[in-house]
Amino acid sequence: MTYEILESNNSIILDANSLTRRFGGLVAVNNVSFTVNKHEIFGLIGPNGAGKTTLFNLITGLIPPSSGQLRYKDKEISQLRPHQIAGLGIARTFQNIRLFGELSALENVIIARHLHTHSNMLTGVLGVPPAPQEESKSKQKALELLELVGLDKRAEEKAKNFAYGDQRRLEIARALALEPQILLLDEPAAGMNPSEKQLLSEFIRSLRDRFNLTIILIEHHVPLVMGLCDRIAVLDFGQLIALGEPTVVRNNPAVIEAYLGND
Repeated sequence: MTYEILESNNSIILDANSLTRRFGGLVAVNNVSFTVNKHEIFGLIGPNGAGKTTLFNLITGLIPPSSGQLRYKDKEISQLRPHQIAGLGIARTFQNIRLFGELSALENVIIARHLHTHSNMLTGVLGVPPAPQEESKSKQKALELLELVGLDKRAEEKAKNFAYGDQRRLEIARALALEPQILLLDEPAAGMNPSEKQLLSEFIRSLRDRFNLTIILIEHHVPLVMGLCDRIAVLDFGQLIALGEPTVVRNNPAVIEAYLGND
């Protein structure tokens, strides 16, 4: 699969400004501001209930902010719907895997290609251009992505029959099918042993370089985050308590007290 590789730089691709999300009397994300640079691997850590997944949901449009702004490449996106944000180039995986269990691995990835097709129901039913060409192209790209994550030999198997780790990889392939510029990974190392986590770290870095991605990840395994990420943001009770390079964050007294004290 070939993608256009752009020259990497440190320009801002995502800008969160005073993001706040309330659920009744609960403030899940409280006045959080940060920027993410192009081609960066940006980590998001904090205790359970700190607001990390809520922040992912804000970025991807699953919920709107109660206040604040979110800009992607200088475009305000905080009030857009999820499919609109995905169409702009932001894709994600989920903490709780959300695959179509009764569909094959190949079908799961092909489904994500619909944002890059132009045929409609009528051309699809009649089998007239551009439907056949787009179907063939989508299948080829899906197979290439399955090969990338090591699942091409199981393309026709139902997703529900895959082991947990393989489902994680399939979900990453499906997210990549959207051809994103920002990829959000929600606890990608969950359930993995130390050797699998090391391989995952290398794989994430290779994805960033191969597709010129910006990657934002939530992860509880601190050694993985510290060794992989260019910068890290730390949330606690919905508030941003630290932001910076791994060595700076690791030695921050507030982070040690809130999150790293027992590591």
